[in-house]
Amino acid sequence: MDDLQRQVQEAIDRLVESGTERGVQVAVYRDGEQVVDAVAGVADPASGRPVDAGTVFYNFSIVKGATATLAHILAERGLFGYDTPVAELWPEFAAHGKQAVTVRQVLDHTAGVPGIPLDTTVEDLCDWDKMCAAIADAELWWEPGTKVGYHAYTFGYIVGELARRATGKPISQVLREDIAGPLGVADELWFGMPASEHHRLARLEDEPGAAEAAAQMMASMPPDLPMFRSAPPELFPNAEFGNRADTLAADIPAGGKTSARAIARMYAALLGEVDGVRLIPPERLAEATAVSSSGIDEVFGMPTTWGLGYGIGGPSGDAQETPTVFGLGGVGGSFGCGDTASGVAWAVTKNRVSNDFTTATQLGQLITGAGSAR
Repeated sequence: MDDLQRQVQEAIDRLVESGTERGVQVAVYRDGEQVVDAVAGVADPASGRPVDAGTVFYNFSIVKGATATLAHILAERGLFGYDTPVAELWPEFAAHGKQAVTVRQVLDHTAGVPGIPLDTTVEDLCDWDKMCAAIADAELWWEPGTKVGYHAYTFGYIVGELARRATGKPISQVLREDIAGPLGVADELWFGMPASEHHRLARLEDEPGAAEAAAQMMASMPPDLPMFRSAPPELFPNAEFGNRADTLAADIPAGGKTSARAIARMYAALLGEVDGVRLIPPERLAEATAVSSSGIDEVFGMPTTWGLGYGIGGPSGDAQETPTVFGLGGVGGSFGCGDTASGVAWAVTKNRVSNDFTTATQLGQLITGAGSAR
């Protein structure tokens, strides 16, 4: 795989040299062994600090993959089942007819609770009890299980509160004890990251022209698009959001902070053993990565396909083209995934917040091309 390491390194060097990206990490695992560890560019333009393999990036939803993985680990322990009603562990959640919503429906984004109150502030997002109370009091957008729509923020709080009710521990502690610690990446995979660690983070920056492009895109959308009811526009993630000390320190497990090698290592440990650690058995992985819901997303309006907590299909989102790829991308263009067919897990993390997955898609094609040629 030395050739793949060289090809990936050359590719990300070109991306940085051309100005397309500022700082990039790429990690690839095959059959539990890391075969690519490539970095390029700077983590913090102000200081010139270079990206290294341990640099942590706020990657937004890419770390939903870890949130989902924790749900599977806890289910494997028998703390709840996929068809357990959420309200069985969290009675307050039953308000307004949500008593039948199951863990499965939360994981495959059919629960019907995709929105947070439109007066929610960033400070509110950082207040765990306040957000859980608001979600418990939410009304259903549709009958659970009948439609699919991305639960952008609510996914993390619901799974996190399930974990807290089941274990008595905050989800950040469960992450450390059950995934990050055993895999040796406890200092690289976080929900809430202590302020004392923030100096290690990459500094996010918006892609040039991103604000104008986003404004134009918003203006072109119908004002009654459900996306605008799911969260206030001020909370749509961008570089400013991802550089705030409070959001970095808070548990907002619909997203998180990670290096490429940490999240790729997690996917590798779902596919098989990594240094003796396998996170869930093969039978549970097969259930978690089988298609559980699909259709036109009720919130964002695009075709979507979900397993249990993982998107199916890779950066392109094409579940028919790559049905064995499961993972998640984040606003800004980072991506992490595994492939049950090839045994390859990979991740791309970067600090320039872009509006698409072009970089991840290009690098993914390079990686999967090598994987298919094994």
